[in-house]
Amino acid sequence: MTLLLEMLSPDFLLRHALYASVAIGFVCPLVGVYLVLRRLVFLGIALPQIAAAGIAFAYLLHTVGVHLYPHQEEEQPMALTGSILFVVAALIVLATLERRGRGMVEGRVGAIYAAAAAASILFVAANPYGESTLLSLLRGEVLGVSLSQFWGTIAVYGGIAACVLVLQKEFTFVSFDREMAMTLGKQVVAWDLCLYLIIGLAIAFGVMTVGPLLVFGFLVVPPLAARQITRGMWPFSLAASGIGGATALIGFYLSLRWDLPLGPTDVAVACVILGLVTAGQTVRNWFRRL
Repeated sequence: MTLLLEMLSPDFLLRHALYASVAIGFVCPLVGVYLVLRRLVFLGIALPQIAAAGIAFAYLLHTVGVHLYPHQEEEQPMALTGSILFVVAALIVLATLERRGRGMVEGRVGAIYAAAAAASILFVAANPYGESTLLSLLRGEVLGVSLSQFWGTIAVYGGIAACVLVLQKEFTFVSFDREMAMTLGKQVVAWDLCLYLIIGLAIAFGVMTVGPLLVFGFLVVPPLAARQITRGMWPFSLAASGIGGATALIGFYLSLRWDLPLGPTDVAVACVILGLVTAGQTVRNWFRRL
């Protein structure tokens, strides 16, 4: 209890890391609900890996003399640009192939994940300088988040949350029933592209802050838990967000309490919550059948 009160104190040394991880925990599930709705959960694994490949590629270009920002010494904008470009490009390619009906969705996502994982390793191996710095970026060092990174995270994820909540009706319509949306004259492709841009930004920024593993955990596990206990889109989104935020707070506490790595601890907490929700629903359904 003492540690929890210390964490909530305004003088807490790691308060920026705590608030940043909680913000990501609240917002990523708001994006992840659309991956669950569209039955593209595996995409939640592939996209963070694609973002990591974009970071590695941008850093490699910078090392060999191709500068995305010639007057920018900081590596964060360069890595973020590479990450966003890779994720959005992958989403556009997948959406195009889906509309044309070529191949299985799972097969395409699996192939892109394998390619991104291989590319990440090769880009790191080809980088003659700064390998340790690059690996730190790919892992995500939320405990070492700076003041500027903290405010950047709050601004980016605050904007993402606002966009997702304001445009929820349109995103839900094109996710649930694309044919009906097209019949009613909705610009399905434009709404898809808008959603993909938001997903890409959330993943790209999250990978740089907390790493691919934790981004995947926040994208997928809280929505899977929330879907079992809610009905309707608003309750689904809010419950997923609440579970993600609670997971981030509990995981941060356990990480400090027992000196555990933050990312795997958060994911483990999220999986425990999912397991408890699933068990509770199973018991509830069993009693209903009695």
